[in-house]
Amino acid sequence: MITIFEVLADPTRRQILNLLLERPRLVGELTERLNISQPGISKHLRILREAKLVQVRQDAQRRWYELRPDPLKEVQGWLEPYRQLMEERFDRLETYLNEIKGEESNDSEP
Repeated sequence: MITIFEVLADPTRRQILNLLLERPRLVGELTERLNISQPGISKHLRILREAKLVQVRQDAQRRWYELRPDPLKEVQGWLEPYRQLMEERFDRLETYLNEIKGEESNDSEP
């Protein structure tokens, strides 16, 4: 069983998800936008379906692919501590830069 992280590691699959984030799309649209063959796109869509990141909606002869964002909650949960760490570091950097700015303005006063 492939993990969601392995699915998302592929840049083509991430591009497909980005396009599906905008709206549901047909396979033909994805092949045109990504300049990849239909069999290539179908392979990636199969993997995304197995990971439950996309679903297919049949409309007569057309198959619409839609994003299913719920499985991405696992990724978001895993990333949350890293996001908090980065925010703390940016806050410390901002504090430091404000201190330097204050020191520079004090040095330039007559």
